[in-house]
Amino acid sequence: MCHLTALILCRRHFVIILLYSFSSIPFSHRELLPKDFTVYTYNKEGKLQSEKPGVQDHCHYQGYVEGILDSVVAVSTCSGLRGLVTIENITYGIEPMDSSSGSKHIMYRLDNVKKEPVMCGVTTEGHEREHAEENHYPSMTQLLRRKRAVLHQTRYVELFIVVDKEKFEDFGKSEAEVREHMVQLANFLDSMYIMLNIRIVLVGLEIWKHENIISTDGGAGDVLANFVQWREKNLVTRRRHDSAQFVLKKGFGGTAGMAYVGTVCSKSHAGGINVFGRISIQMFASIVAHELGHNLGMNHDDERVCHCGASSCIMSSGASGSRNFSSCSAEDFEKLTLNKGGSCLLNVPKPDETYSVPYCGNRLVDAGEECDCGSPKECESDPCCEPGTCRLQSGAECAYGDCCRNCRFLPGGTECRASNNECDLPEYCNGTSQFCQPDFTVQNGHPCHNEEAYCYNGVCQYYDAQCQDIFGSKAKAAPNICFTEVNSKGDRFGNCGFHGHDYKKCSSWNAMCGKLQCENVKTMPVFGIKPAIIQTPIRDTTTCWGVDFQLGSDVPDPGMVNEGTKCDTGKICRHFQCVSASVLNYDCDVERKCHGHGVCNNNRNCHCEAGWAPPYCDTKGYGGSLDSGPPYNDKDTSLRNGLLVFFFLILPLLVATALAFAKRDKLKRWFRRLMSRSVRLLSNPLTRTSEIPAPPEKMGNHCQLPSPTPLQSSLCVDVVTSESTTIDQIKCSLLISPSIFFSKIQYFPHCCCSLLLRVLEGKSNCDISTSVCKWS
Repeated sequence: MCHLTALILCRRHFVIILLYSFSSIPFSHRELLPKDFTVYTYNKEGKLQSEKPGVQDHCHYQGYVEGILDSVVAVSTCSGLRGLVTIENITYGIEPMDSSSGSKHIMYRLDNVKKEPVMCGVTTEGHEREHAEENHYPSMTQLLRRKRAVLHQTRYVELFIVVDKEKFEDFGKSEAEVREHMVQLANFLDSMYIMLNIRIVLVGLEIWKHENIISTDGGAGDVLANFVQWREKNLVTRRRHDSAQFVLKKGFGGTAGMAYVGTVCSKSHAGGINVFGRISIQMFASIVAHELGHNLGMNHDDERVCHCGASSCIMSSGASGSRNFSSCSAEDFEKLTLNKGGSCLLNVPKPDETYSVPYCGNRLVDAGEECDCGSPKECESDPCCEPGTCRLQSGAECAYGDCCRNCRFLPGGTECRASNNECDLPEYCNGTSQFCQPDFTVQNGHPCHNEEAYCYNGVCQYYDAQCQDIFGSKAKAAPNICFTEVNSKGDRFGNCGFHGHDYKKCSSWNAMCGKLQCENVKTMPVFGIKPAIIQTPIRDTTTCWGVDFQLGSDVPDPGMVNEGTKCDTGKICRHFQCVSASVLNYDCDVERKCHGHGVCNNNRNCHCEAGWAPPYCDTKGYGGSLDSGPPYNDKDTSLRNGLLVFFFLILPLLVATALAFAKRDKLKRWFRRLMSRSVRLLSNPLTRTSEIPAPPEKMGNHCQLPSPTPLQSSLCVDVVTSESTTIDQIKCSLLISPSIFFSKIQYFPHCCCSLLLRVLEGKSNCDISTSVCKWS
């Protein structure tokens, strides 16, 4: 075990920071980077370029303050000591003094830093009260202890960061400087989210050196919309990730950032924008943590009873520099997961797909590691992984993953991710890996809900379903006139988004893509946050219901019509406009490509129904797709063989036995008749006649017999001269079946008259050699 120790003097504390790097595995520089990790830039002509980064990896640490319970440290030593230290629910920043050569550092409370007031929403009196109650709350560790049953499964956020031109210039046009700061940012984010059992993994970085690829004009909402559109068209296809965060220098008045809520796995909306102004990287990490929290389903803490053990929490509407998540944030994230959101977070990043701060003991499997169970104490409950070495225990096949149980791979065909709805698809273990297959959905644009809607990002989007999500199961979409009348006003209750800082009026052809309008409302909204509700009567016959959640200027309103909703024949809602569904690029002819026995997934491969085999569902099989993993185990044939034996051997025997018992009386009569017929057949074995011959006629001491044929003579000699043929046997044969005996006398004349007479007279000691036979 190696560690870094730093001594820091800070007001009441003389602090020894012990930063652990548990790894005893020798890493080279290349091993610490993912094999395919790439930093993207553009040249002056706008052509995309890529390069392998040269980033210092052995200078980022996480740890604790020795002797202080519940303390957390995340620092970098790449160029001086720089990072975050949390002691007794107070967060301090550490960084080198500008005038020093790196030997002198300053440590300060983040909440004492003078800064321009920046918000991520509205300010409430409750936020003011939190300052007065500082340090009266239990620690975050204690608050979350009761949540561990829900948050026990680690989630992984694969994060992609994009840096704009102005911020690149602010770093002195140094790519290396940008890279080092973004790695520090990922390290700080990971140290914050680990309290919720969420790990932040940096998987990609893009730097715009010469010009911004998107327009940054307008308000925060405009820039966010531009960014997520660019991400969907360009970034999603280039690098897999769960959320992309845009880092820019430009400010938006008092708005520090903006992000969509609960969209972390969305291909179209999993993103946020973050203003990196004249603040430290430590303060900026709190802003990114806040906006990323929105993607993870977290709402503002304002006007809710929330505690985090500090004066303010990360999801407070004001950017305070806090590094603690509140109990409300934990509950919001819990709701996201219970509602089947964030399924991509269960995809465990493979070591060669991450760009992380590697060390054995961080509970994240880095490059060169087979497993990572954490600290020695945490590893006591893990029978599969060796603590300190991050190697599998002897005999173990795996230590983690959805397809790993009791240190063994689950059999191929085991379902590891169920389908959530008609636009989602199940995935299966392949029997040779601990990882579940990536999450696949029905291709965007596939008809659903009785062909009245379209699949969009794994969900069947239609108005009734969204109304029911907000107002309960009896609600449904209001008539079209509600959308036209209300959304044409351009206010908070009826609009088509923002234009700068003002609401945008909906045109008549886009009205169905503005504020959602419902009717038949019987209950109030089922969300945890209480929205403002407006009822709009239309022509005295219809009441239109709408909501405004007031989540803050950085959060798009979930009361707007969902993206991908069918707004007219052959059209869908995209960015508050009703556009042709052709933008989804749906090109699957299920009848021709999948032969009517499946659907196309988002990889454009057929996912076959049960009973049909991929890739084209044109032959018998078990269903599934080339991407989902096999829905059956082609190696384990014991069940199949057992079923064959049962159906083709055991079951017929059981049926036959049951029938025999039920028909036993009839079978007895049939058997008697069969035996009687067999006796008659045996009475004349050569001619198959049923006639019983009469005994030979006695003529004095001679028998009158027909002359034997050569065949009969030879047979008689063979039988009578056999050592096993005795007089007693002949007598026995006569007593048991006279008809058979006389047939033998008739057709085997070697058994001559004297023998017969002696037998009939009860004499058992006749001399065959002296017998005299006369033939007629």
